[in-house]
Amino acid sequence: MLALITAVVGACAQTTAPVVQALDAPYPADTGSMALQCGALIDGLADAPLANVTVVIRDGKVASVESGRRAPRGLPVLDLAGYTCLPGLIDMHTHITERPEDTSDLRVYFDRTQAEQLAISREFAAATLLAGFTTVRNVGVYVGWTDRELRDAIAAGQVAGPRMQVVGYYLTIPGGGGDLLVPGVPEAQIPAAVRLGVARGPAEFRAKAQAAVDGGADLLKVIASGAVLAYGGVPGEPEMTPEEIAAVTEVAHAAGLKVAAHAHGARSIREAILAGADTIEHASLIDDEGIALAKAHDVALSMDVYNGDYIDTEGRQQGWPEEFLRKNAETTEAQRQGFTRAHAAGVAIVYGTDAGVYPHGLNARQFPIMVERGMTPMEAIKAATSLAAHYMGWADRVGAVAPGRFGDVIAVKGDPLADIRQLQDVAVVVKGGLLFKQ
Repeated sequence: MLALITAVVGACAQTTAPVVQALDAPYPADTGSMALQCGALIDGLADAPLANVTVVIRDGKVASVESGRRAPRGLPVLDLAGYTCLPGLIDMHTHITERPEDTSDLRVYFDRTQAEQLAISREFAAATLLAGFTTVRNVGVYVGWTDRELRDAIAAGQVAGPRMQVVGYYLTIPGGGGDLLVPGVPEAQIPAAVRLGVARGPAEFRAKAQAAVDGGADLLKVIASGAVLAYGGVPGEPEMTPEEIAAVTEVAHAAGLKVAAHAHGARSIREAILAGADTIEHASLIDDEGIALAKAHDVALSMDVYNGDYIDTEGRQQGWPEEFLRKNAETTEAQRQGFTRAHAAGVAIVYGTDAGVYPHGLNARQFPIMVERGMTPMEAIKAATSLAAHYMGWADRVGAVAPGRFGDVIAVKGDPLADIRQLQDVAVVVKGGLLFKQ
């Protein structure tokens, strides 16, 4: 009887709910310990969910995934019966330091300091995390190195936000899709801080790429062809030459880093793949030859198939430049058709939303369109978890609820395999064993 009483009292003591972390105060990064009793678990690896499991997180890492409802001694327990747990989601294409409404007048970046940009970015980081995206690639900034400062503050536990890979700045030709030249503004008046990656010729790009590596970039970003939200040029028109892209990839790969290529056009997609790029962003006008090359070279596509809708509706209301709206209309449906063909051909498509074009925290709006255009709900979830982690080079850290990986777990009410839109309403967010949303 004494043993039974002791066991019952001990079990009750273990069910104390974990404390939700304050978003505006320092906290110990990746050091949390807790147990989550999940009604179902999509672990990011298996092809079917597991029913009624307990995920045990100790010191920020997943310690075990156990069948049944467990209450490990000494750990706070979160009861998620009726909920589906998933790995923290991954967004491979976001601009977490950019504010979408600034697209209506890009001159705002000429006067904004890095400190001001960082303060804005902290708000966006918290919104992204609370939406369930615990890992992101920040694939370009106008105010150089703001993303690095944000990444380091998050990693140190000073700011609430997702784990980040950063590029530091765009690598682009003068007047290209990543160059902040604005009509009517003399080039001499544009601050150097917003043009750190502008170069021409392989030698210059090699030097700019090495500077980005030395500055702490986690990957490099090249603008292979014209951007939709940029002045001048044509979406898909080649900008960087194959030789210039190859110069960047040589530097990146020598440092153990990957290269993401912004490429809309069929030709620029092919050239970027053959020049050594590891992922292609947008791929709006990809052709069958480009699809075959991506498959043959194991190059992943990050295709933001939602944001065309946002640009067309909200961009008009917000007064975005007519040039941007026209280019968006020219590429949106073509990109979605390319998505369907590439997926059918077995090309890896990873989750990337171009968040920064639309408000941060709405990242999950892309899931329904991925399903409409050919993916199963499980394939779409893996594109934002284990598959994304693989192509980031972080498969040993994130992307699955599995022992040894970071304790990044989200939960939604019900079954997202029955209705993928549930991922737009994440109820629980745990990162590194710390609870940020309940």
